[in-house]
Amino acid sequence: MNKRLIPNTVTMVNLSLGFFSLFLTMEGMQYEAAYAIFGAMIMDSMDGRLARRLQVSSDFGKELDSLSDLVSFGVAPALLAYSMELNRWGYWGLLMAIGFALCGAYRLARFNVLSIKTHFVGVPITFCGPILTLLLLLTRWICDGLYPVFTIILAYLMVCNIKIPKL
Repeated sequence: MNKRLIPNTVTMVNLSLGFFSLFLTMEGMQYEAAYAIFGAMIMDSMDGRLARRLQVSSDFGKELDSLSDLVSFGVAPALLAYSMELNRWGYWGLLMAIGFALCGAYRLARFNVLSIKTHFVGVPITFCGPILTLLLLLTRWICDGLYPVFTIILAYLMVCNIKIPKL
């Protein structure tokens, strides 16, 4: 068996969970959709480590991971956020959800082009997507009107020039 298949398969499970979250959101199963995003987060934490441990890191794997991350931590949380909270704000809420996904795409593209080894530029989408999702699960304890603010702040943090050390 080709060792390269192992981390790429984990990445595809990440992507599948992101897609599954989209499906669950459209079916009105928002809490289950959130759990699928958290499952994708677990898979995402494993794929890069496996690739490095097996010494099979590649540009292909990096691009596949970014595409999976856009679905699992950009589009899926944005649709879930719109479905659960942002829809109350009409088209403004829709623009916030789209903006979150667009900022995530920009962040991933910039990450792939820069290839900086010491730090990230902007907060990673793999952090912002799960935080947006976690905040959805906590909305009954969050003051009405704050969720759009959190969405905008998280979107901005992905595209700003803040330097985040790589651990």
